[in-house]
Formats: sequence, structure tokens, C-alpha cells
Amino acid sequence: MASTSGTKGPYETDWQPTKRVVRAHTINVDDFRDEEGVVDTEIVPSSLSVLVPVLRAAHAIRKENPRIAYLCRFHAFELAHMADPTSSGLGVRQFKTYLLSKLEKESWDTEFLVKRSDPREMQDYYQQFYEKKIRDGEFTQRPEEMANNVHIATVLYEALKTVVPLGKIEDKTKRYAEDVEKMRGQYERYNILPLYGLGVKPAIMELPEIKAAIDAICRVDNLTIPLIRARPTMPMQRLKKVNDILDWIASVFGFQKGNVANQREHLILLLANMNIRNSAESTNQLHAETVEKLMATILKNYKSWCDYLRCESNLRFLEDYDKQQMELIYIALYLLIWGEASNIRFLPECLCYIFHHMSCEVYTILFVTVTGSKEKVEGRDDEFFLREVISPIYQVLMKEAKGNNKGKASHSNWRNYDDLNEYFWSNKCFHDLSWPLNSEADFFRHSDETHETAHRGRSQATIGVYKRKSKTNFVEVRTFLHLYRSFDRMWVFFILALQAMIIIAWSSLGPVGVFFNSDAFENVMTIFITYAFLRFLQATLDIILTWNALRNMKFTQLLRYFLKFVVAAIWVVVLPICYFNSLQNPPGIIKFFTKWAGEWGNQSLYTYVVVLYMLPNIVPAILFFLPPVRRTLECSNMRIITFFMWWAQPKLYVGSGMHENMLSMMKYTLFWIMVLSSKLAFSYYVEILPLIGPTKLIMGMSIDNHQWHVLFPENETHNICLVIAIWAPIILVYFMDTQIWYAIYATLFGVIVGAFSHVGEIRTLGMLHSRFQSVPRAFSERFWTGRDRKTKQVELDETYERNNISYFSQFWNEFINSMREEDLISDRDRDLLLIPYNATDVSVIQWPLFLLANKIHIAVHMAKDHKETDDDLCRKIRSDAYMSSAVVECYETVKDIILNLLLDEEDRLLVSRICAKVERCIREETFVKEFKMSGLPSLIDKLVKFLTLLQSADGKQKSQIVNLVQDIAAIITHDVMVDGHLFQQTPQQYCAARKEMFVNIDTSLRRKRSVMGKVTRLLLLLTVKESAINVPQNQEARRRITYFANSLFMNMPTAPKVREMLSFSVLTPYFEEDIIYSDEELNKENEDGISILSYLTKIYPDEWANFNERLKSDHLEKDQEELICRWASYRGQTLYRTVRGMMYYWQALILQCFIEFAGDTALSEGFRTEDFYNKNKQFLDNAQAMADLKFTYVLSCQMYGYLKKSKNEREKSCYISILSLMLTHSSLRVAYIDEIEDKKDGRPQKVYYSVLVKGRDKYDEEVYRIKLPGPPTIIGEGKAENQNHAIIFTRGEALQTRDINQENYYEESFKMRNVLEEFRKAHSGQRKPTILGIREHLFTGSVSSLAWFRENQETSSVTIGQRVLANPLRVRFHYGHPDIFDRIFHITRGGISKASKVINLSEDIFAGIWTFLGSFNNNTHCIKDGISEKTKIWQ
Repeated sequence: MASTSGTKGPYETDWQPTKRVVRAHTINVDDFRDEEGVVDTEIVPSSLSVLVPVLRAAHAIRKENPRIAYLCRFHAFELAHMADPTSSGLGVRQFKTYLLSKLEKESWDTEFLVKRSDPREMQDYYQQFYEKKIRDGEFTQRPEEMANNVHIATVLYEALKTVVPLGKIEDKTKRYAEDVEKMRGQYERYNILPLYGLGVKPAIMELPEIKAAIDAICRVDNLTIPLIRARPTMPMQRLKKVNDILDWIASVFGFQKGNVANQREHLILLLANMNIRNSAESTNQLHAETVEKLMATILKNYKSWCDYLRCESNLRFLEDYDKQQMELIYIALYLLIWGEASNIRFLPECLCYIFHHMSCEVYTILFVTVTGSKEKVEGRDDEFFLREVISPIYQVLMKEAKGNNKGKASHSNWRNYDDLNEYFWSNKCFHDLSWPLNSEADFFRHSDETHETAHRGRSQATIGVYKRKSKTNFVEVRTFLHLYRSFDRMWVFFILALQAMIIIAWSSLGPVGVFFNSDAFENVMTIFITYAFLRFLQATLDIILTWNALRNMKFTQLLRYFLKFVVAAIWVVVLPICYFNSLQNPPGIIKFFTKWAGEWGNQSLYTYVVVLYMLPNIVPAILFFLPPVRRTLECSNMRIITFFMWWAQPKLYVGSGMHENMLSMMKYTLFWIMVLSSKLAFSYYVEILPLIGPTKLIMGMSIDNHQWHVLFPENETHNICLVIAIWAPIILVYFMDTQIWYAIYATLFGVIVGAFSHVGEIRTLGMLHSRFQSVPRAFSERFWTGRDRKTKQVELDETYERNNISYFSQFWNEFINSMREEDLISDRDRDLLLIPYNATDVSVIQWPLFLLANKIHIAVHMAKDHKETDDDLCRKIRSDAYMSSAVVECYETVKDIILNLLLDEEDRLLVSRICAKVERCIREETFVKEFKMSGLPSLIDKLVKFLTLLQSADGKQKSQIVNLVQDIAAIITHDVMVDGHLFQQTPQQYCAARKEMFVNIDTSLRRKRSVMGKVTRLLLLLTVKESAINVPQNQEARRRITYFANSLFMNMPTAPKVREMLSFSVLTPYFEEDIIYSDEELNKENEDGISILSYLTKIYPDEWANFNERLKSDHLEKDQEELICRWASYRGQTLYRTVRGMMYYWQALILQCFIEFAGDTALSEGFRTEDFYNKNKQFLDNAQAMADLKFTYVLSCQMYGYLKKSKNEREKSCYISILSLMLTHSSLRVAYIDEIEDKKDGRPQKVYYSVLVKGRDKYDEEVYRIKLPGPPTIIGEGKAENQNHAIIFTRGEALQTRDINQENYYEESFKMRNVLEEFRKAHSGQRKPTILGIREHLFTGSVSSLAWFRENQETSSVTIGQRVLANPLRVRFHYGHPDIFDRIFHITRGGISKASKVINLSEDIFAGIWTFLGSFNNNTHCIKDGISEKTKIWQ
């Protein structure tokens, strides 16, 4: 289901000092190869990280001025020596040795390149660089280019000061340096939005919604600027620079700069995207509704938490103050807390507690400002919040994790994430923890000492008895008793049903007759005695299995456990006594109902006691069928209702009000009634009843001699052991066959639901052929947003259909081209599948050639043998719409090509007159009389030869083309036309002797892409004689085409415009999986002599052939080795395959935006044509800006920093491969954990950061750096914590999590707008969805029989099973990736995965369960298995 990405963190150790991430490099100078200057910047030790900018600047100017580059490197060496004179840091000595040897070589190579002295050369180059790259480039270069130039200029000036004496630096140079310093202070590294960038603003910054969001958060004139000390030990105070609301909050509470910059962009993008949907037109004003809705969404959990604890919310607003500004301050405050919380993000109510107190401080500050008080606001340093708030709580997590022995210790000995989070579900947190945090509070109590209770050789799981803070509400105990306790209602139902069926079968009265027999009915009622014993067992297990948590429970909870135990014990005694006491007065059911009023006193005591015993269950039974009432009662915070609900269900912060509406409840109930009725009927009539007779017979037999006397004693009563042996298998089957009946009904209902959802209507290529005409219309109805749907209805059908096909062709051709680039189809298959962009050249609709294949030959054969009238021939041809279209297209295309080929006007006139006669004869229905059909085959043959020559690139074939044109004309006039021999002599200019015809032709047509496209299409139309039912030949390509076509006819939400769609991110956790196969790995043979490449070529022979064909056709032979590695990597579980699939989202959005912006122009031209790009560059820039606004892809590669510094060849290649991916895909971001050595009080210590980087030029550029309280991946499960550290860098309102074993398709990416609409559209239930499930396809099903079985199992038990769980049962949780999360909902409720060690091994399902429990009437899980599809690998 999910890959193992991040299962273990790179910093996960046995609580010894970690040595893996930052290790001493034993560097030899010869070990380093200067690969375009990249290597020497990446081997810099962490203690000398300040050298990286200097070395990168030196590399950037190396080709332009090698001597200046040498001086910059020398400056870097001096800085390294000053930073660590003794070379005591890890790898410092080796790095200095390497750099010094390189400097010696460069000094010798560069000192003769310049004629002037170094100081003079340095100043002149600096001045030239400033004037050319900075002063002039400010109005022509992009922000990232300007930032790079400013960075280089800064390094140059620092190096200049070491070369040029201070007194000899020219004033001009100083002025330039001051200007550069000002620019440097203005610039801030950015992720998507260059808020403080220099140079030409990109298109995304010109969007009105972005401008509106920026203006809103930058209104800080009315805020009191806090005073902050320059240093903690100095009394001097200064004002901290405040540009916006987030800067102001950071100065008040002490948030880190990286966190502020990250959340600034995060907030702006959220506001911009939500503001777009709240306004019909673009505006520079932020709507009040936008901010209110965002605040309500982000702070919904906080409000629910306040209501649960019955405390007043601190979301207060001043009367005479800008309400929108205060709302933005509250939103920004929560986001800043969340962004810096590290592992505390897994404790959502802890974040609520922190926000509760900090928002109170914000209100107090604003209140003081409004009242006009002169009291100064004291600011904090950038790490105050991390140091004083986050780190203490993190230390609690860390110390608890130390005691869990990697999760093997008993759960009662340590507190996990959920245990610590539940601490904030009680008012006790306010009194005990207080604010600022009280370090003496119970929350901070942890293991003071450890006693080893195990001897050597014993399991480590028994090590560690701690003085600890006990659990809050629940302690998980590892015991098989959970099999009963966790499913007690199921066990109770099956045991009671079994008892009742055995009694009924034993009585021989049948299920109906037993109610009319008093003795039998009395026996059946003994099930209540059994029920009492089972309830007593449940109450006992509740106490036993929660014993470790009893010490910390509330008194009301203890009282509830005690009373339930006492009441259950009482009923265990009372019911049997009453039953045996009433045997002398047996009541019949008839007597019970007929004499109810008059003879009440004659009823047995047992009957009254049973009624009294079952009375408390009547109310829950009634409420079960009244979900709205039950939901209201459970969610109510009124004390009186809480008191009455206390016995049935103790009030917790989660798990309340989860009931659906009445219709959903009825469907759920009816489904289980059918399942259980079938199961019980089968068990009674097939399993139990046939055994009653033999059992009675055996029990009545007297057996004196047993062959197996050991198993069957001689004097046993009624042969009871033999009876047990007979009944044991039946009892086992009885308790197990419910799953079988559920599978049967789930399959039936799944098929029915799928049929109503139109799943599987198009399963084969034949079915696709028959319905392809309706595909463009269905596609336009689902995706076309550029035209008003009201006006489309009044257009002519043909025009409407043409527009649909024109729009559909833009996507379809990109889809087909993507499969060609993936080598799923050949060039021939691609040409047969493509649809011409410009459909106005011919009078009919141009369908893809795979629909028209062989149609011309069939039509020619029909016409050649036709002896009847024109009407019959036309009727036969028009009966097949594809054949009719093929014939007309062939005629008009031939006419167009020949007319464009001929240069002489006389030749063109003759062709026009022939065509005019053809068209006149067709109109007058005299074509059969005027033309001889027997000449058509020879005409077709000549046309094929003519088109083949025209398609060739040889310019020496002009004479052959002329001869073929003349032959075609001769065949038409002599062999096809009845009076063709007289046709050329009709005009007067043809009567006299004249020059040869059709000699002067335009061979330059072959350089025109549009004309050659027509030639290729026409040639295929004439030459493909077999049916194209098998096109494409690749099975995977067929499956994808049919699946996509089928999904268009399903119940799919209509796509909004791209600017109005929900924004989303994709997050992929990566640990140490393969990135791309190397040539060595591909060709290395195993013990059987088989290499990976040979194996792949054997299981994908057609794709390998397509790949080799692409190499030749695109002239890529020189890059063959690299392309082979990519081809193989795209067929394995590699990061390259995953990233390629995810970036299809970005490409699809660009195409959708481009078509919307360009309008009708885009519909008449191809998206990939070069002329189209040149004409519409502005549209393309706007499309890319909108795609960046809506989509972000983050790769959570926690090992990236380690790979970057590693000397291991494989790990270094992994780093270079990831860097290559970032440089290739501009929207890809990599988040990693950086570990740096620092010194505190003279002692070395390790500091951890969450870092986001992006690709730029040949390097990775650091965007954000946020300090962490400690290593983030050793407390819980590695994958979940890997996702958690990177989730702060994601953007948007939705989040899709994808594993390394998954990819994506271009055609499925096109449907993302529709899928995200599920979050917004109305649903039948009470809750909107917060997780959308998407089906998966195993693309390795053909590898082996086991993989084939797993692929089918995925379809049956996963796709169909999840479909049933969603509808009708509506109990679907989170199956796994690639499900899509409501991002804002989840980041405020603990994230998208659970991370407690060992407990949450499958973080996927626990995320769904937690979301369901904590949804507070805002969660529905639905699976859309037909809308979209993702792929995964199974090995």
C-alpha cells in the first residue's frame, strides 16, 4: 500500500551520539573531480558553510575572468583559515588541503592572463560587473538572475577589500558597493513569490489577487513597533524592521526569519486563491468574506477545543479597530506557531493551548494601542519562541521516546504523541501548565532514572522501569483479550444467536413455532442470562486492561467503571435466580399478550426482570434510528445532557457526533441486515439443524469400548467429548463465515454501485471505436470552461461538434504525445491516434486515423464493383459515418496539396476545373455515369507513391514528383473520367501547341510543418489497409485510453476555470530508494547471468522497440546511454518515475490555462507548435504563473543534506540525480533535514534545521531554513515524521501524498480540477469530505503470476471494497496514498499521518481514523474510483 519512505530516519540511533549525517571526510586531493565547479562547493564542511557563496561566485565568473575567480577562491581560503585556524573541525583540514592545491594550480594558470596588477584588475572588473549586470540588468533580468548578480557583486567587493588597500579603493567603487548593499538588504530568497525581489517582476506578481493579499498583510501603520534588545546582555534597544503583519508578530513573540518568510508566502497564496473564488472579477481588494472564511477554517479546531473545555475563546475584536487586520493577525499567529512547532504539530490541542495564550497577549497589545497608552511593547529575539515554548515540550517527547526502547517497551511505561495530546483535553492544563510554561508541571514529569530489570541475554523490551507521568485516558496492553474486548458487540451477537439457534433447532418446532410453545420460548430467553455474563466479562476486561490508566483518570470515569462492574455483577446473579425461580410458572407468548392487562400478576418474575434489564437499551436503539437527535446530544456541551449521556458514552474531545443522516443510516442498516440474515439462515439450515439429529442419537447411545480411550473416557456422560469433536468445526465455521458473506454482498453492491456510476462502460478498443464520436462532447461538458454554456445550445450541431473536437484535440494530442515520450506507442501508432489541430481545412470532422483505417479501401472496393445509381452508392458510404468522413477528407486533402504544390496558374486552373466537375456530379447524382470507378485502384496507387516521395527529405526527387503528378492527371483524365480526353482541349489556351503540364512545382512545401502533417495523415489514410482495432498495440496504452474515455461518462463534477479551482500540493517522502538506475546497475548480471536491462527488454519488448525508434527519429543517439538509464528507471520503482508523473499536474495546468487565456486562437493551432509559442508568449507566461499559483510539489528527502556531503560514490550520485531533477523541473522543491555542528559553552553540539531548496542554474538554492528543537525523526515513526517536517513547505487548500512506488498519468492530471471539486460540492451526508480516495492500478501485473494475482486483488478487495465502504456503508477511512487531503483541515488537527512509535506503523489508516474521530461534523470519506486513477508498483 505504501512505500517504506522514511521508515527510519537518518538520525535514528540507539541513543548514542550520531555519526552518520555529518562525518569526517578522509579527503584526498585526487578524489575530487571539478565537475563544472559543482563539487568544490558541495564538499565544504558544515562548520565552514559561509564559504559556499564565495566559491559559487568564483565559479560563476570563472569563464569570464579566471584571475578574478582565483582571487575569490583565495579569499575563501583566508576565510576558512580565520574561521578555524587549527583545522579542528570535521573535514576542515582535508578541505583546506584540497583548496590550497587547487589555488596553486590556478595561480600558475592565471597569473599570465592579465597585464595589469591584481588590485587594478579587481576594481575595473567590479565596476564593469556592476554597470552591466546590476545597473542595466535591473530592468531586463528576472528576480533570481538579479539576486545572483547581487550576490556575486557582494562577494567581489569582499574579495576586493582583501586585495586593494583601503585607501586606494575608488569612490566610484564605494558608491557601487553601497548600492549593492542596499539591494542586498531588500532582497529575500523566495519560493514562488518574489516579494522582495529585484528585476522584472514575473507574471504571478501581477495577478490582482496576489496584489490584494500583499496589500492586506502590509497594513501595519497602526501597530506599535516592539522594542528589541540588540543582544540579550546589552541594554541598548532598537526598533525591529516591520514590513507586514507577520514581521510584527515575529518581533513580539520571537519567531524565526525562515518561518516568517515561509508562512508569509503561505498566507498570501491562501488568501489569493480564496479571494479568486469570492469575486466574479479580478480585483485588487481583499474581500472581507475571504478573510472570515479562512479564519473560520484554520481556527475551527481551536473554537471546538474552547467549547469542549468550556473556556472563553480569545478570538476577540476591538470595536474601534480594523477587524480584517485583527483576523489576519490571528490567522498569521496560528500559522507561525504551526510552522515552527516541529514534532509538536502532532499535538493539535497543544497548539490550541499555545495559541490561546498568545492570542490573549496579542489582544492585550492591540487594546493598549487603541487606548493610547504609551507603554512600550517589548520584543523578542528570533529564537525566543523556539527556545521558551517549543523546546521544553519537545524535550518531553524526546525523553519519553528514550524510554520506549524503539517502541518495544510496554505502552504503559511511556507516553506517545496521543497520550501527551490528551493532556490538553482537560482544564487541568490551564491550572497546572499555566503560561508562561511552568517547568514544574506534571506535563514535564518524565523518567528520572532507569533501572535495568533484565539480565543479559533477555529481551530488551523488558528494560526500563520509569518514574513517569501516567497515561491520561487509555493505556494499550498487548494481550489476546483485545480480540474479545475490541469486538465485544460482534461476539455478543454471534454467541447469543448461536445459543438461540441451537435451542430452536433442538426443540424441533422451527423458528416460528418456538414462539407458541411456552417451554421452548422460556429456553430461548436464557440468552439474556448469557448476555449478562458477557457484559460482566466486558466490564471486568475494561477495568483490567485500563488498570495502568486508572490512576490518572477523572473521578467520574472511575465511578463509571466501578458502577458498570457492580451493575453487571448484580445482573449476573439476579437473572439466573429469577429464571430458575420462574420455571414452575412458565408463561407462553400467547398468554403474555392476551392477558397482559388482566393477569399481570401471573407473569413470571423472570419476564419482568428481563424487561427491566433490557430497558436501558431501548433508548440507544431509538436514537440509533434518529441520527440527527443522537448527533445533537453527543455534540452538546450542556451539563445536563452531558450528565445523562455519561453512562452510555463518556464525553471525549473526539469521537462525538459521527453519525450520518437518516438515509445513510438506513442504507447501512439494510446492508448488514441482508448480510447477517443470509449468514444466520445458512448457519441454521446448513450447519446447525442437520447436526441436531445425530447429536441426539450420539448422546443417547451407550458406548462401552473406545478405540481412542485417551481422548474419549469410558464413563463420560452422554458421550460429550464426541459431541464436542463433531460440533467444533461447525462452531469455527460459524464464527468465520461472516467475512465470506460480507465479501459476497460487498462484491454485488460494488458492481451495482459501479454500474450506476458508469464504471466499465468502455472496456475494450472495440467499444471505444463505437462510442468515440461522443467522447469529445463528453470531454467538453466536463472540462471546457472557456465558453458560456447557454450560448452553445443555440449553435448549429456541426459547429458545436467542431468546437468540441477542436478543444478535445488539444488535450488528446498531448495525451498521445505523452505516451509516445513514455515509449508506450510507436511513431506509427502516434500518427494513427493524433487528431489534426486545424479542423477548418476540410468540410468534415477529421477523426483520428485509427477510426478511419481501411475505410478508403473499403469505399474504393464498393465503388469499383458498383453498378447501380449514385444514390445507392452514397447511401452505403454514408451509412458508416467514419467512411464518409474519410472519403471527403481524402478528396479535399488531395485537392489542397496539389493546388499548393503547383506554381503555374494554368495547371491550378485545370485542377480546379476537374474538381468542380467532380463536385457538380456528386450534387447532381451523376457521378457513376460521368466517372469510371474501375480506375480508382490505380489512382490510389499513384497517390501513395506521390505522397511517399513528397514526404521524403531528398531534394533531388523533384523530377520524380513531377512525373507522378502528370501520371495522376493522366489517370484521372483517361482512366477515371468518361470524357477526360476532351477535358484538356476545352479551353482555347490548350488548343495550340504548348509547354508540358505540371512541371513547375513548389518543393519548399516539404519544409512547412502543417503541409507535411497533411501529407503524413493522407498517406496513412491510404496505406493502412488492415483494421486499426489493435491500435495501439501496447496493452498499457490501450488500458489507459479506454479507462480515460470511460471516466468521461461517469458522474464527475464539472471542472471550474483554473483560476477558480482549489490550489493543491503533492508531497512525496523519500528516504533511500533508487533515484535512477546507473549504467553499471543495468548491465550487472546476477547469478543467473541476467541483467536488469535484459530483463526489462524481455518483459517490455514493444516499449524497447519504440524507444530505439525514438532514438533514431529524434536523432538522440549521442545521449543513448543516459536515455537508456532513464528508460529503465521509468519502468522501476524509482524517484525519476514518480517525479515525472507528478509534474504532469503542472503541465496539464499550463495547457488548461493556456487554452483559457488564448481562447479561439488556441483551438485553431497546436499547443506544441513553435509558431504558437512565439505568437502567444504572454499567454504562456500567464499560464505558468497560474500553474505556480495552483500547484506545488515538495519532495521530503530528509537524507539530502547527508547525500550532499557524502563521499560515497553511490550516495553522491543520488545527490546529483536529485539536483538534476530540481534543475529539470522548476516547480519541484526538496525539503531536507540539515545537521550542523555548533559550539555552545565551548562544547560541540549538533543543531538541526528544516531546509527547503530549489534548483537554480547548476546549484540548489536555499529558500527557507527553520531551526528545530532537536532531531525530528527519532521520536516516532520515520515516514510520518519525514512528512511532518516537510508539510510546512506545502501550499494550497488540498494535499496529495504520493509514495515513491507510485506515479501519475498526463490524462489523469487533466481531471484534477474535477476531483478537487468534490471538496466543494454538496453531498448527501452531513459533512463535506476531507479525504478523497482515488483508486490505484498495479502496473507490474505482467511481471509474475504473484504480481498478477496482486493486481486483481487490488481491483477486487481494494477498489470494489473501498467503493462499498464509501457507499452505501459510508465508513471508509483512509485506505492510503494517493488519497487527497483537505489540507487546512488536517494541518490544524495533527497532520496527515500518525507517528507514535510502533502503534502507528500504518500511518495511512490511522490518519483516516483520526480524521474521522476528530472531524466534528466536518468529514466524509468518499472514493472516486472512476474519476481518476494513479499507479503504483508491487514487487
